[in-house]
Amino acid sequence: MIRQPIITVVGHVDHGKTSLLDKIRGTAVTATEAGKITQAIGASIIPASALKKICGPLLDKIKLQVNIPGLLFIDTPGHAAFINLRKRGGALADIAVLVIDINEGLMPQTIESIDILKNDKTPFIIAANKIDKIPAWSSSEKTLLESIQQQSQRTQEELDKKLYEMVGKLFELGLNADRFDRVSDYTKQFAIVPVSALSGEGVPELLMVITGMAQKYLEAQLNVQVSGDAKGTVLEVKEEKGLGTTIDAIIYEGCMKTNDTLVIAGMEEPIITKIRILLQPEPLAEMRLKKSKFQNVKQVYAATGVKISAPDIDNVIAGMPLRTCTAHAEKIANELQKEVEQVFLDTDDEGVIVKADTLGSLEALMLILREKQIQIKFASIGKINKKDIADAEAEGNKNPFHGVIIAFNTEMLPDADTKNIKVMMHDVIYHIVDEYTKWKEEKTKTMEAAQLDSLVRGGKFRILTGYIFRQSNPAVVGIEVLAGRIKAGEKIMTAQGKSLTTIKTIEEEKKPIPVAEAGKHIALSMDNITVGRQVHEGDILFIEIPEEDFRKMKELRHYLNKSDVEVLKETAEIKRKDNPVWGI
Repeated sequence: MIRQPIITVVGHVDHGKTSLLDKIRGTAVTATEAGKITQAIGASIIPASALKKICGPLLDKIKLQVNIPGLLFIDTPGHAAFINLRKRGGALADIAVLVIDINEGLMPQTIESIDILKNDKTPFIIAANKIDKIPAWSSSEKTLLESIQQQSQRTQEELDKKLYEMVGKLFELGLNADRFDRVSDYTKQFAIVPVSALSGEGVPELLMVITGMAQKYLEAQLNVQVSGDAKGTVLEVKEEKGLGTTIDAIIYEGCMKTNDTLVIAGMEEPIITKIRILLQPEPLAEMRLKKSKFQNVKQVYAATGVKISAPDIDNVIAGMPLRTCTAHAEKIANELQKEVEQVFLDTDDEGVIVKADTLGSLEALMLILREKQIQIKFASIGKINKKDIADAEAEGNKNPFHGVIIAFNTEMLPDADTKNIKVMMHDVIYHIVDEYTKWKEEKTKTMEAAQLDSLVRGGKFRILTGYIFRQSNPAVVGIEVLAGRIKAGEKIMTAQGKSLTTIKTIEEEKKPIPVAEAGKHIALSMDNITVGRQVHEGDILFIEIPEEDFRKMKELRHYLNKSDVEVLKETAEIKRKDNPVWGI
């Protein structure tokens, strides 16, 4: 049997996801008799009859017959809910609608959504929302293309400009996109449908493109059994007055009935229980309102949403897979638990610690971290605890870049002490990854700068004429640092590469200083040398750089200034007179 495709609506906050869903739902109600739209938990089913009425002339124009029973839109609000809509191996949704404010363009959550959709290989359509906000836009009830044609030349040009800015940004992310009527191959290009959630312009075209894509490219995955055991995903876990803990679930295959055995994967062990009550909202009820009324149903069929009341479900976690069965509950429980454990076990020998609020968000976060080549040592669900911190500290001792906990949409237990590690918490995965990348870059610079300070960087100086304060034991002379820098304890050589002595102390205005940079005039004391024998007034001398330090300096040369680089080159030239491969 062909089920209705599951459609999820994603995008950046305030770009109009909920408004667009409300407009789609309202349009569907208007197009059918009152009450014909089916409300399910976290979902709205737009029947085929509504699709035909909404898209009628458009379907006739492209000769598209509606063969699917309808479209099931997941309308649970919030960005995290979309991340949680998963089944093992990818997204629960068959098609996604990526909502982008045409006036704002791509934003952090837009990019995050694209990353997840690409990783899951979920086909998606772009709804370029808020065209009514384009200056001088005049809304009408005509088809979208007719509406565009009736706009002033300047308004049309502004629309095209905004669309092609969007196309350009999408191209930078590796997506080939264009306006839906200009797309020649939907397998190679992403369709952009300009829409207005306010006026409804573009909504019929959006539904038409979704329907066409579903029927042309998703026939195999929409062909499911609706008579066998149900398969689904926990969407949310809620407290309902008079019912206690309930589960909102999306069923994507099979049939679920009251009194069925229900198996749900858990963090440590599966939950096996009996379905006591199945609930669906009254027709057209607004599910996000706590006072919504429900009606008991004996069974539900894929694809749909449903509220489940059952004993012993207090510890259920959103995102967990669930199944119903009439036999072999233990076997099914083991299968589900292995699926879940695979997420936690799919880790590296070393890496960061990852935490998230649900299984779906954990899996999505791990996918994006791997795409950015960020290694993961441990991954789990729940609040950050002492064990997570201990694990991060242990990883940080092995690799300073791994002493990190990356946490999505979760919290820290009050007794957690994180002074020895870095914790990054956010409710947008994109922001977490960005923060980690920036932190790693800054830490790299700090570590390299510290390494640079531990190396002999090289220096060049001249003994000033008339500034011999002491000839020997130790020799004390006035010098000018010509290039690089000099430090107490460093060795001195001649311009011919002959080792002379070691710098004992450096003084500026009779006060000892540790380092003297290029341009400084200072006093230098040197042991085991006599001015007038080994060195003379006006001599130019060099700091002798150990060969290994020279090699490391080459790796860190992006931190060196022009003066430091000049000294390195001169030192190498001096050393290579005797050893042509010195420092190579």
